[in-house]
Amino acid sequence: MTLLHFSRRTHLYLGLGLLPWFLVYAVSSIPFSHNQYFESLDKAKGLPNWTPRFERHYEIAIPETGSLRPAGARILKDTGIQGAFGAYRQGPNQINVYVHSFWKSTQLKYFIAEKRLVAEDKRFRWDHFLTGMHAKGGFEQGGLHDVWGVIVDFVCLGMLLWVLTGVLMWWKLPSTRAWGWAALAAGCASFALFLVAL
Repeated sequence: MTLLHFSRRTHLYLGLGLLPWFLVYAVSSIPFSHNQYFESLDKAKGLPNWTPRFERHYEIAIPETGSLRPAGARILKDTGIQGAFGAYRQGPNQINVYVHSFWKSTQLKYFIAEKRLVAEDKRFRWDHFLTGMHAKGGFEQGGLHDVWGVIVDFVCLGMLLWVLTGVLMWWKLPSTRAWGWAALAAGCASFALFLVAL
């Protein structure tokens, strides 16, 4: 098998294997780029984004500095809510714990001075589902979330290899070089233009 044949097969099978990921990143980029349009469509429905789940008295010590993940994990354990989460300081008297999956999201607001905990469930939206898949990454959640992160790493490497095999195939076919140079120059020029201008 020649290098060109190997490159062709690698390029073909990588393209097929990466097809779901290419589609996810392509389709999910649309609501990212047209966020105002999708927000206006949703606003026209007149539906609340959040639905109250509960409000209760609750007490937990919140550190003034440092990571809020331990406090967030404790709040989730005490309320029986599971999932990947982030804990953020909304202000000097409030922390928010945001629990997110592709299909549902829950937000817990803890008001420190009032010792009050409020939980709200977010209404499902397809645009948020897509952007959530696009943006999901990292290795701080554990379990299948880390597996997702590893797969994303392999997908990125696969995309690089897919590009390299495409360039190699182009270079090995002299009849395509002129148009190939034109396409490469146009792509690099447009990228450089926006990189400098923006």
